[in-house]
Amino acid sequence: MTQHSTQTASVYHRSTFLVSQMDCPSEENLIRMALQGLKGVTSLEFDLDKRRLQVVHTEPSEALLQRLSPLNLGASLVESAPCEVDPDEGLDPAANASDARVLRLLLAVNSIMFMVEFIWGWIAQSTGLVADSLDMFADAAVYALSLYAVSRDASMKVRAAHIAGWLQLALAGGALVEVVRRAMYGSEPASMLMMGIGSVALVANAACLVLIAKRRDRGVHMTASYIFTANDVLANLGVVVAGLLVWWTGSPYPDLIIGTVIALLVMNGARRILRLR
Repeated sequence: MTQHSTQTASVYHRSTFLVSQMDCPSEENLIRMALQGLKGVTSLEFDLDKRRLQVVHTEPSEALLQRLSPLNLGASLVESAPCEVDPDEGLDPAANASDARVLRLLLAVNSIMFMVEFIWGWIAQSTGLVADSLDMFADAAVYALSLYAVSRDASMKVRAAHIAGWLQLALAGGALVEVVRRAMYGSEPASMLMMGIGSVALVANAACLVLIAKRRDRGVHMTASYIFTANDVLANLGVVVAGLLVWWTGSPYPDLIIGTVIALLVMNGARRILRLR
């Protein structure tokens, strides 16, 4: 048995890549999602300051480069050497159960906030709140799909992330249509409601982000949830700022602008997910 374990461990390699355009967490998340769907990748270590990525894997280094190259982040192989890892290391049922509990909580929070933001966004005539509510709805779908993928293999996790990405893209398109409609026919957004509901959503999403951040390296499905939640926090801040500008200027344009920005932000998050293979 010892001989078998040694032989198994010897097929693992530790490869170091220079990724010249990796300088923020968004690039790190994109790389995680691209590589974690590749069979044989057991760990990823990032050094954003030095733009270095270290991967423990069984597949040839060229297979990793094939995943990294389409991201257009300037990835190149620095070195690769054999290493030893625990050949019995695999999925942790207890960790999967913990992931599932967190995802169920996030699903509940986003479902509730979708209804709150959509209803009050419509009452307040705010495209920013309506767009943000559709984003919440898409995130609820993300968490539902992630729950389905928690204990399944990497290909199923990628498929779940893709479904979520397409849903995000469709809802973002719907939000843009609403922005155009209100720009053509006029609107009088209620600034105080925008700031109040936007602040509630900000607190809810910030709490979700703290929970999911601890598990974002648990697979493509969890990283997709992290990306969407981080986008939500930025969107909520935008709604609050837009509400303040509507109150200050008396103009609906800050609301129309933030509605457009949120929709484009959602589209960008969807694009990043759909690039994964």
